[in-house]
This record gives sequence, structure tokens and C-alpha cells, in this order.
Amino acid sequence: MSEAVQEHHEYDVLIIGAGGAGLRAAIEAKQRGLKVGIITKSLLGKAHTVMAEGGMAAAMGNVYPEDNWKVHFRDTMRGGKYLNNYRMAELHAKEAPDRVYELEQWGALFDRTKDGKILQRDFGGHRYARLAHVGDRTGLELIRTLQQKVVSMGTDVFMECKVLKLLHDAEGRIAGCVGYWRATGEFVTFQAKTVILATGGAGKSWKFTSNSWEGTGDGHAMALWAGARLIDMEAVQFHPTGMVWPLSVRGLLVTEGVRGDGGVLRNSLGERFMFNYVADMFRAETADSEEEADKWYDDHSAGRRPPELLPRDEVARAINTEVKAGRGSPHGGVFLDIATRRTPEFIRRRLPSMYHQFMELAGVDITREAMEIGPTCHYIMGGVQVDADSQETIVPGLFAAGEVGGGMHGANRLGGNSLSDLIVFGRRAGIGAAEYIEAGSVATAFDQSEVDAAIADALAPFTRAEGENPYSVHHDLQEMMQADVGIIRNAGELEEARVKLLAFTERVKHISVKGGRAYNPGWNLATDLPAMITVSTCVTIGATLRKESRGGHTREDFPNPDPELGKINFAQSTDGGNWDSPVTVVESPILVMPAELKALLEEAK
Repeated sequence: MSEAVQEHHEYDVLIIGAGGAGLRAAIEAKQRGLKVGIITKSLLGKAHTVMAEGGMAAAMGNVYPEDNWKVHFRDTMRGGKYLNNYRMAELHAKEAPDRVYELEQWGALFDRTKDGKILQRDFGGHRYARLAHVGDRTGLELIRTLQQKVVSMGTDVFMECKVLKLLHDAEGRIAGCVGYWRATGEFVTFQAKTVILATGGAGKSWKFTSNSWEGTGDGHAMALWAGARLIDMEAVQFHPTGMVWPLSVRGLLVTEGVRGDGGVLRNSLGERFMFNYVADMFRAETADSEEEADKWYDDHSAGRRPPELLPRDEVARAINTEVKAGRGSPHGGVFLDIATRRTPEFIRRRLPSMYHQFMELAGVDITREAMEIGPTCHYIMGGVQVDADSQETIVPGLFAAGEVGGGMHGANRLGGNSLSDLIVFGRRAGIGAAEYIEAGSVATAFDQSEVDAAIADALAPFTRAEGENPYSVHHDLQEMMQADVGIIRNAGELEEARVKLLAFTERVKHISVKGGRAYNPGWNLATDLPAMITVSTCVTIGATLRKESRGGHTREDFPNPDPELGKINFAQSTDGGNWDSPVTVVESPILVMPAELKALLEEAK
């Protein structure tokens, strides 16, 4: 052990991240008799999972019996603009109902139909009401349920531990990680036979985001540095409805459940503008008039779906266009109105969190007035390339699940698919890790030189008497990514971003931090910035290469999808193993879909 490291732990399965995917992976591995440890950068129970408020998508058919996994699969592939890993979409659609019922067995308290079944609500991009929910606090209920299960099983949880880097053995297998305790600044190493990344997203590289401070892309970056591949990094989802006022809460999520329960979008002229933005692929299923759209909420057979329930990328682009055309709200968004369409009692019962959120934080009573909302960086579809069935990466012993994993959502994620993604593939990652260990070829020790190098890099800011302020670097990075690699992109701005990112790399190398290591938020941010620069670089490279508009990726200089680009994922890797190592890109052909699944997509055309 290095002299700088005073603490060491050993596990069969080490899980980095304590959101829905990490907790579900831990349960699965623990049930298989393995020694499991969970590391969380924050506190147990505080994960971006709780921001998925509206529900979890699963074709249980409790509200519309005609719903089934085949329709869910089709919706997911269409929403992802066919850039998805079809096998992940298939497994997700087939297994999500069982995972929801499993949560119910473990104590999750879902809303109910009149006959006692789990109630399901409408969400954008889903043909039928499909989201099992707990009011508008579903993510919180999922975390509560999984957390209680994990704790009851006696699983070790290490809170407020920042992981710096993954470690290898002499054969190149993953062997653990090195990090430090945020409270004390003391370093700690973990040795493991397998590591499962469940670290969530990377939204804190953008100015307006629903992500909390933890969402700095640590898992994406560490996987890349360790030898894994990242795919679809250009596909960043800007959730169409984040709060835009007051500024202190700008970006805070407004659940899609507001639109699922009848809310409509209006511009400053009072126009219900979404009727003007229905893409051809959804025209046959989308209402042509307000009268027809409004019938949807009472009876699916009486009318086609409202345009407010188009996939998130379509809605976000429409809002962005209205604002740019001068038809936005006073604070740069548009209006989301449910007050004129539902009774106050209905709103407070179905959307209690939204009611309190706007009342307490913005002084807006959503039972009486419209909300001001706008697009906010919410989710990254891109992530670590994994095997669909096991969630294993190309690096032996390394697995990834949840938002940090790539492939499931393609170019755009449908609302509600995130929570079911977490529990479906969190479970599969736990199974994959167990089977990898059972196969016998696992690491027994990590390379001490990797530990020493990671610690030296982390301590470097303390050695500089003068240098960059980490907060200034972060502020400038967020401003640049919002302006140049935001919701609408073009070649000129992307090229500027690539040049600026090289400059940011140099700035990070010259950061200076004052004080000690204990409770030092400036140092904590300094150790986050390498991952943010890495992820921002990968997003910019992917956006530059994908010369088309597809899903969450929109190029104003290439406004249409390119059929040839729709056949590939851009897979990024690095050979250097350091955060500033050059990134290389290869075209990774999308898996060929079997005929029986392809037929499901053809039926929908």
C-alpha cells in the first residue's frame, strides 16, 4: 500500500454509484452470495434517480390491455431514431414489467387503478399509458425501496467518497479503484474482482441542467481512461420542461407527468404551438386539432395523441424555435398550462411535488396560473459501450449500467424509460459480474503505480502557489458548452468548442487550490474537472462527426437525418490512459436486427 493511502478494502463486486442501477446491481450480486461494496460520491438516497419523477415505463397493460412489450420495443426504437442497440431495447421492453412487480413486492407503493392494479400514465413517445408511478415522486420511491432492500441485506456502503481512477492488474483486468474521502481528504483504495459503474450522467458541464453537483461524468471518463469505449456521446437530451424562473432554480425539472395529465404548451401569443411541429414519422398518430387531442386523455380510441406528448427531442426543439422567433415567455421560455384544464384538487393529488415546487421556489400556484418552462440539459444517451445481455465492457472485469451505459436509448430517450432501464440493466450487470467471477479469470492485485499516479495528479493543485481558480474554469466551461454544444449545433461553433477545450485542458493543468484537503469544495471541483473536460471533448467530437440531425443531436447545417449515418455509432477510445490523452474514433456498425423484430418496426410505418 502507498504511504499516502491509510485505508484499504476488498470486495468481490465493487459498485461505483448508488442510484437505481447501482442499488439494483448490488441486490443481485448480494443475492448470489458475493461480497459487495457500494461507493457513492454523495449520500445514500441522494441520486439523480429521484429526478425521474413521472414514472417508470413498463408494458404491463393495466390501463390499456392492448399494450405489450412489442409496442414498447417499437416506441423505444422509434424514439431513439433507430440508433439504439436493438437487443438492449428488446430486453428492456420484455423485462421491465417483472422489475416493476418486483419493486412492489419489496414495498414500493404505486398509485392504483379502481380495481387495484398499478396505475399507468401517459408520457411522450409512448403509444399507450405505460408509466407505473407514485404521484410525481416515482424516482424517490424507487430509491427508497431499493435502499431499504440493500441496507436490510447488510451491504457495505461508503458515502462521500470520490473515486479518482479505476485500477488494473498486470494482465489489464480491472482490479479496483482509488479515491478519497470528501470529509477528510484521506486517500483510500478498493481491490475488487469486478467493478460495476453506475455513476449516472454528465449534465454539470452545461450551464442550465437538472443534474445535481454529482453529475460530472466521472464514470464515462474513468471507463474511457481504463480502456473502454464510449458511444453516441453527441446524443445529449435537453428535457423540454425545466423551470426558467427564478434564476436560482433555473433548470430544475418539471415532470413530463404535467403534460401526461393534460398540461399544454403555449407561447406568448397564447397559441398551442406544438401542432405546428409534428414530424412526419408521428403525423399519423398525432391529433390535428385541440378537440381531437383533448379526447386522448379520456379515451385513446376517441382521438390521436396530443402533440405535447411527442418525444422529448421534438418538444425541446419546438420550444427553442418559439423562443428564438420572439414568441417566448418573459424569462426566455414558454408557458406550460394545466390550471385551465384540470381542477385544483386533481392537480394537487396527481402532481403534489410540482405544486409545492412552484409554490415554494417560484411563488407560482400551478392550480391557478401557467408555469414558465424551457429546455434544460437532463440526460446523456451516450455512454460506455456494453454487451446487452451482461453489461460487460471490452475491459475484462468492468461493467456499466444506467445512464453511464450507452446503447439502450439511441439518439433520444423516451420519458419513463430511464427508471425501468436502471432496474432492468442494474440487475443484468449484477448477474454479469457474478458470472464473470464464477468463470475464474479475475484480478488478484492492482498496479500500485496507477495508485501513485492518481494520487499525485489529485494533489498537484496544492503544489501551485498561483494558478487558475477551479470555479472560474468550471463557469467558463459551462458557458462554452451551453453556447457552442447546446441544443442546436453547427460546424463553426463545434470547431470553436474543440479549440477552446484544448485551452481548458491546459487551464485545468494549472489549477491552484488553497487550504487543506478536508472539506475543501475547491479541491473537490478540481478533481471533477478532468472528467468534465474529457466528457465535453467526447460530446464535441461526436457532434462534429455526426453531420445530420437525429434525436437529441441537432445540426442546423445538416437539418435532416442521413440514412448512412443511421447505420453506425461513433465509438470513442483512448490509448493513453490519462485524462488528457488524445481521443480516437471508429465507426461501430449498429447490430443487425433479426427479421422478427424488424417486422415489428415495419408494421408501424
